[in-house]
Amino acid sequence: MKVLIVVDMQHDFVDGALGTKEAVAIVPHVLERVKNFDGYKIFTQDTHGANYLETEEGKNLPVSHCIKGTMGWQILPELLAHANEPPLEKDGFGSPELGKKLQELDKKEKIESIELLGLCTDICVMTQALIAKAFMPNTPIFVNEACVAGVTPESHERALQAMEICHIKRC
Repeated sequence: MKVLIVVDMQHDFVDGALGTKEAVAIVPHVLERVKNFDGYKIFTQDTHGANYLETEEGKNLPVSHCIKGTMGWQILPELLAHANEPPLEKDGFGSPELGKKLQELDKKEKIESIELLGLCTDICVMTQALIAKAFMPNTPIFVNEACVAGVTPESHERALQAMEICHIKRC
């Protein structure tokens, strides 16, 4: 089985509080990949509460975003329609539940490969990729270069390079 991890394709990262033109530009590519992917699709969803600015993340990134229940928190509906299960909500950069989910799926049917796409390359995509590598160290892991965008083009490229060092290949 092949697994596609769709990271945080939420309004606040695309066209909301933390949106960028690069994020908007990948949406058609992400939609095409999600629609045509022959395998299991897992979505992650950045999820914060009203106290976000008081959290460690909020102190370092003081922009309220992905507050549960708001429009910005919502995953783009045209993408979510293709999910195999409800999204994995995460209250920080990484989702330990993602690693456990991958191991659970692998026990049922061997995972041949894992592909990641979504936002932001340099924060949550990279974190999910490293979690996947930690939980599935012998499974090939890829990041779909046409379907990711970072905070800046420079930090996006640095993240892709860092992931390559950790044997997460570009595709």
